[in-house]
Amino acid sequence: KKTHGEKQHGAWELIQRSHAVANGCYVAVANRIGHEVIKGVGGDGIEFWGQSFVAGTSGEIVSKASTNKEEILIVPVDLDHVDTTRTHWPFLRDRRIDAYDGLTKRLLD
Repeated sequence: KKTHGEKQHGAWELIQRSHAVANGCYVAVANRIGHEVIKGVGGDGIEFWGQSFVAGTSGEIVSKASTNKEEILIVPVDLDHVDTTRTHWPFLRDRRIDAYDGLTKRLLD
């Protein structure tokens, strides 16, 4: 965490927010806090950075927990806004699921 933590956290948050944008919906992301040493693995263990959050349909952070205490976020969401987002930016409408066929194969010819 000391060496790569900021970049890892930034990437983790960015990809979760991207899921909200790509799917036009709210995304709730949970992450615990604290430190855990895994028996039999060795090393210093894992430090969790917390900061659970809810992202809105445009990827904006609607609510975010802290880095150093256990919290439960209760976040009201507007499901009508999901419909509005998906109507005005129909990201999923334009996907080409017929082009996905090759993804299920190990090698493409």
